[in-house]
Amino acid sequence: MAGLPLHFRSATELGRLLRAGKLTSQALLDQCLDQYARHNGALNAVVVTDIARARKAAAAADRRLKKGKPLSPFDGVPMTAKESFDWTGTPSTWGDPRFKDNIASADAVAITRLTGAGAVIYGKTNVPLMLADWQSFNAIYGTTNNPWDVTRSPGGSSGGSATALATGMSALEIGSDIGASIRNPAHYCGVYGHKPTYGIVPYQGHLLPGIVEPGDISVAGPLARSARDLAVMLKLLAGPVGADSRGYALALPPARQKSLKEFRVAVMVTDTQSEVDLDVQDLIGKLTQFLGKRVKTLSTTARPQFTTKEAMDVYIALLRSATSRRQSDAEFANNHKKVAASDPLDDSYLTKMLRAYVLSHRDWLKVNERRHQMRLLWDQFFEDWDVMICPAAASAAFPHDHEGERHERKITVNGKRVATTDQLFWAGYSGCFYLPSTVAPMGLTPQGLPAGIQIITRAYGDLTSIRFAELLEKEYGGFVPPPGY
Repeated sequence: MAGLPLHFRSATELGRLLRAGKLTSQALLDQCLDQYARHNGALNAVVVTDIARARKAAAAADRRLKKGKPLSPFDGVPMTAKESFDWTGTPSTWGDPRFKDNIASADAVAITRLTGAGAVIYGKTNVPLMLADWQSFNAIYGTTNNPWDVTRSPGGSSGGSATALATGMSALEIGSDIGASIRNPAHYCGVYGHKPTYGIVPYQGHLLPGIVEPGDISVAGPLARSARDLAVMLKLLAGPVGADSRGYALALPPARQKSLKEFRVAVMVTDTQSEVDLDVQDLIGKLTQFLGKRVKTLSTTARPQFTTKEAMDVYIALLRSATSRRQSDAEFANNHKKVAASDPLDDSYLTKMLRAYVLSHRDWLKVNERRHQMRLLWDQFFEDWDVMICPAAASAAFPHDHEGERHERKITVNGKRVATTDQLFWAGYSGCFYLPSTVAPMGLTPQGLPAGIQIITRAYGDLTSIRFAELLEKEYGGFVPPPGY
């Protein structure tokens, strides 16, 4: 990345320049703010700012750096954060007008850990309503556009995060993911994103008012312009907090592989649960050909010992159970009536979603038990394979579509209009089972849109999937700036 303008360099490289005295944090912040001033009007990625606070933080970083006492590899590096993370004195609305006056009185743990390491936060980035879409639009802040094609979605729910990174408005981002909300925007915008093993990054300060316990499946994690940045950032973010930290500590195992030739790789290109557009399949095929000559072992047929249909059904049941507490009492009662009147053989997404919204605890326990049985099958699978690579979504970024409800919308895949919710499969194949997965850029489609590869590995193997992404970045290709920024 050395040949790129400063605002497109990796955060790790920027940190090295800062520590070497070749750059100041204040000058670097100005570069990011210049990108913000030039491009945010058309993109609407950064929706909340406190630039005065950022300038003070940058000045403090410069004093530390001048004394040779950096707090971390990211001391003095500018960043933004997903709007839903609490940042003292700013709103955390989740894109919902009901929460427009929800002003944070303290920083989220993730924000505290990053700013405590010297990262300089100047703003927050856009999200969809209640973080529940692969687009990023809401009634408070409006619509965020994809920098590769402003008529298309940047992804969601961390869509503003990925756009800010891709255009050099910031060098680091913190996002969250229950349904590919880190992985999907990274894929659509051509940056890196990591969905950590469930629970290793504290979620406190990323919760709706009145809620203190994180929900099932959802995690917080890093986005960046390089795989190396993900690894450094994860080490800053991960680990217990509060009462948990009195009893245990986290020790993620380091990646044992030093080169691609040490990796055993399973490949999944498409699936009947969510057919993948041929333009994305072709990019995965090219990557597979490249890897076939360089990795220890490669298989296009190896899979964990359960069907993809069951994986999707279990995920939808648990995902929509996890989001069911957002219903009002009236909505819950109405959904009960709809489910009671439905055909028991109805296997549509909408009916499965409604069933999950009103699932009894007894029935939830049954689904959860099967989830944990399938977790063990995943772990057995990873006795023989180090990573599985697969799509992050069914297509590259799709055109903006704000009509109706999400489950009613469609996208075009291989010339056919299909339900956008089909591609929840690619979110849940790892997410439902608490596995870490990293998304890394793998090239551009013929339409000039980026596509990423999803790298899944076993529980707590976060540094292994990131290592694989690092090696791809070095030997195959990595972040490429969108034209015009």
